[in-house]
Amino acid sequence: MIGPSSDDGRAYRHETERVVNEVAQGLRTLDAGAGWFSGLAPTRQQEVLREVAGYVMQAHITAADGRVGVARSGVKPTANPSVMICMDPPRYGFAGLPSAEHVKAFRVLVSVFAVADTRRRETYCKGDCGHAWHNLPAATEQP
Repeated sequence: MIGPSSDDGRAYRHETERVVNEVAQGLRTLDAGAGWFSGLAPTRQQEVLREVAGYVMQAHITAADGRVGVARSGVKPTANPSVMICMDPPRYGFAGLPSAEHVKAFRVLVSVFAVADTRRRETYCKGDCGHAWHNLPAATEQP
């Protein structure tokens, strides 16, 4: 069996980036994002969790971002992904969680990213932002 080409890998990363940023900016619901994630193969889910954890790290989340994000995620605060993101410092091994926890981990990561990225868009990137992912065009809701 042949794995995905490097072009496929870039396309997958681009799709993940788009979905996560659409959720963060309110252009797609968290439920729709989680539905997209649920439709992925288990190995692809692990790749997406690693990628989104990277976005969360780059957004420089705070403990407050973690708590607010968990509250928004719909995931219990005692669930493994919720506990991991609220640790000081946060733990990012979400792809290593059992597959039954992957959707919860995605919901937590995207929710926390949305909180931190919104804060950064409103402070560091206010006005002259050159980040393409901070300037997404309004789109219709996608599944």
